[in-house]
Amino acid sequence: QVQLVESGGGLVQAGDSLRLSCAASGRISNYLSTGWFRQGPGKEREFVAALSRNGVSTLYGDSVKGRFTISRENTKNTVFLQMNDLKSEDTAVYYCAADSKSGRLWESEGYNYWGQGTQVTVSS
Repeated sequence: QVQLVESGGGLVQAGDSLRLSCAASGRISNYLSTGWFRQGPGKEREFVAALSRNGVSTLYGDSVKGRFTISRENTKNTVFLQMNDLKSEDTAVYYCAADSKSGRLWESEGYNYWGQGTQVTVSS
């Protein structure tokens, strides 16, 4: 089993930055592919960003390209989501997911492990 814990959410103003963290613990024998998803009020879950297992490839949702960056610190089994130039439409609960079995990192259904989510609220 792998446990994921997100942190770093909060209330910010439009144009501000936040960095979310996703710390993995448990039975981690190899690096895991990791994705960030979000769900805003009254909206469906949306793909935000993903990092391949080897840490080489990154993917981003269209709405965050150029503003968000996903990265990993291998020694700490932690994945980060740097969010810049935040907008009110970025308001959502952000979830970290790990170990995509399908390889289609943008699809939430393929991930085996999920965190509990962290709230990000952007005021305009």
